[in-house]
Amino acid sequence: MTRRMGCLSRQLCLRGNRGLPFLRRFKHREIEAATNGFSAVLESAPRGTAYRARFADGLVATVRRAGGGDREKEAFYRELQLLGRLNHRHVVRLHGFSCEGNNRFLVFDHIENRSLKECLHDPLRTPLNWRTRLQVAIDVAAALEYLYYFCDPPVFHVSVNSSNVMMDANFVAKLSDVNVIGYDSKRTAESNAASFEDQIQQRRRDMVFQYGVLILELVTGQSPGGQGELVQWVQEPGFACTMYKMVDADLGNIYDSKELRNLVIIARLCTRPGNDAMVSIPLILRYLQGKVANLGYESETICE
Repeated sequence: MTRRMGCLSRQLCLRGNRGLPFLRRFKHREIEAATNGFSAVLESAPRGTAYRARFADGLVATVRRAGGGDREKEAFYRELQLLGRLNHRHVVRLHGFSCEGNNRFLVFDHIENRSLKECLHDPLRTPLNWRTRLQVAIDVAAALEYLYYFCDPPVFHVSVNSSNVMMDANFVAKLSDVNVIGYDSKRTAESNAASFEDQIQQRRRDMVFQYGVLILELVTGQSPGGQGELVQWVQEPGFACTMYKMVDADLGNIYDSKELRNLVIIARLCTRPGNDAMVSIPLILRYLQGKVANLGYESETICE
């Protein structure tokens, strides 16, 4: 863990380094023109307003406004250094950036079919079929494994929900709105290796729970709800006997019963209270890919 902390410090202490050869740098006037004077708003979110942009060279992208202020400028470049190196089929790619004065923007690949939330809940959209929903579960698990287990330094975090899962033209799922945490080198230096590892493990536990809730939304077509009704249902002793009644009606009873059972069991394990018997994302991914036969837990009884 000490070596990892050292790597983290080297990666994040980029004093004065403005070299970002792997990202395209846009001028502010290009951003303004591409977003039609910042009128093409896609969404307004706490992390910054997002715009649809079409650049003069034909590039279509999503532009998100980043925070301003002189004290945040160094952090902005450090974040770019890390986000720009993410390279995974199921993570939305950072294409470039713009930074002139306090006007800062991140330019991401545009995702044609917008969010999974819209695909599931917009009554004007064609409902997602069962194969697509199952593949979304696999795609998201693959992205989470990459972000939380393969990236070094391990400073990436994303809220796993249907708003942050984007669907491309072929309905391939991609995680968006990835955050860089712990990139303050002073704070990192003050943290010892053990506490940093504890933070990583807690983020993984939180991520697994959120993934389980996302699975429930895929299966039922219902929004999770502020009271956690879906989680309460899947943790009930008799949940299995009502499982088929909970399946999204938009599927029209066209789904694979075994695959449905597997997804619901995964959701149950992911959202189990406490930190005991926690299933991991790498194991879930191998299970969904058919590379392991079970999740290491006793089989749940399913009412037929």
